Amino acid sequence: MASNCRHVMLLLVPALLAAQERTDLQQILDRLERLEQENRNLASEVRALRDELAASRSTAPTAAPQPAEQAKNQPPEAAQPAAPLEERVAVQERRIEEHAQTKVEASQRLPITLTGMVLFNAFLNGRANGGAQNPTVASLSDSSTAGGGSLSQSVLGLKFQGPRVWAGGQVNGALYMDFFGGSTSSLNHLLRLRVATIEIDWKNTTILAGQDKPIISPREPNSLAQVGVSPLTGAGNPWLWQPQVRFEQRLSLGGQSGVRAQLGIYQTSEPSFLARGGEYAAPSAPPRPALEGRFEYWRNFGEGARIEIAPGFHTSTTHIAAFSVPSDLFSLDWLIQPFPKLQFTGMFFHGENTAGIGGLRQGVTIFPDNRAVPVAAAGGWGQLSFLATKRLSVNIYGGQESDRTTDLLTGDVRRNLAYAGNLIYRMGSNVLLGLEASQLRTSYFRTAARLNNHYDLALAYLF
Repeated sequence: MASNCRHVMLLLVPALLAAQERTDLQQILDRLERLEQENRNLASEVRALRDELAASRSTAPTAAPQPAEQAKNQPPEAAQPAAPLEERVAVQERRIEEHAQTKVEASQRLPITLTGMVLFNAFLNGRANGGAQNPTVASLSDSSTAGGGSLSQSVLGLKFQGPRVWAGGQVNGALYMDFFGGSTSSLNHLLRLRVATIEIDWKNTTILAGQDKPIISPREPNSLAQVGVSPLTGAGNPWLWQPQVRFEQRLSLGGQSGVRAQLGIYQTSEPSFLARGGEYAAPSAPPRPALEGRFEYWRNFGEGARIEIAPGFHTSTTHIAAFSVPSDLFSLDWLIQPFPKLQFTGMFFHGENTAGIGGLRQGVTIFPDNRAVPVAAAGGWGQLSFLATKRLSVNIYGGQESDRTTDLLTGDVRRNLAYAGNLIYRMGSNVLLGLEASQLRTSYFRTAARLNNHYDLALAYLF
């Protein structure tokens, strides 16, 4: 008897689950049908109003003025004339347009927002450009002064809001791409993934999975000239967009201050030229998981004044050939805003083997005597931003990374310094004009120091 009951229950469970799925699907279809009915009703109402407007224009009599005493004796609703028919038609049309704009359909019937920018850059490089539109180091060899125009740094993004899950968590996410992959030819650009995240938000907790900057390096300078790669790449700004999972906990310390703690696993991107020279020239290091943490304290000081300061750490191990080499970093990033029009932001780091998260290319050196040494490095960047007017902002920024010379081979980058200044003018609510000048100063170990200037004029249409 007990065996028969179990068999019956096993048969009933799939049926119950299927019934639940059909109920959920029916609710979604019912909601969609109501939205479509509302659209049809609005469209019918607008057509009726237009017909009424046309008829009133052809047959409308001239209204006789009412005596003041008669007007006073009318009830309040009669004393207030109805809105003109033209205004009522315009309001209904705006409601239909707004409804159509916000109705971006997805297969799961969840809200999706299209965002991004079309970005045109006209640029001019010095001779040490290495054939790149935005060189990150000054090349050892000279080439001709290079200039041109490009739309490859345009960004296309999608933002979505998902359903609520257990304990009231809200699912949100975003995906951003650009056209910076492929060759420099204007006819051979490839769509490339930049940042993509899926997160579940609760009141004080967030769980995130996706591809983003390192946890220890969330900030970067403002620039319309350097979008394909982050500004100050290789010059103090670890930036590599890599897969990761992170957990965030927020704690309020009153209405004006709080703490935000982040801990996660970040996948490094070890370059193929980590091992240089001898029998280890060919192998490349595989990606490795890194443990990262960041702990931010923030405080508001009156209207528009704020500070944020956050120490952090990174630890991982690079496996190359028969060697295991550590990568350990301490970081500190900050935002200081003494009043609304002025901001000072930046980051500092110190440690070893930074290549896997976007530092200089040499993270590990394998010497001829069969020693694998992590390259010690220190660096950082800072930016001063001034909002001159409601439309014009001025940004001055610079940074560098310096590697310890005893860990380097001849020809390695000993120090990479970059600095820039730009003006960003808001021509309209969604149109930006940018002008930037920057300079790279790269010092190579036991060879030479090189310099490259870069000038950029940018026009961006945000959508």
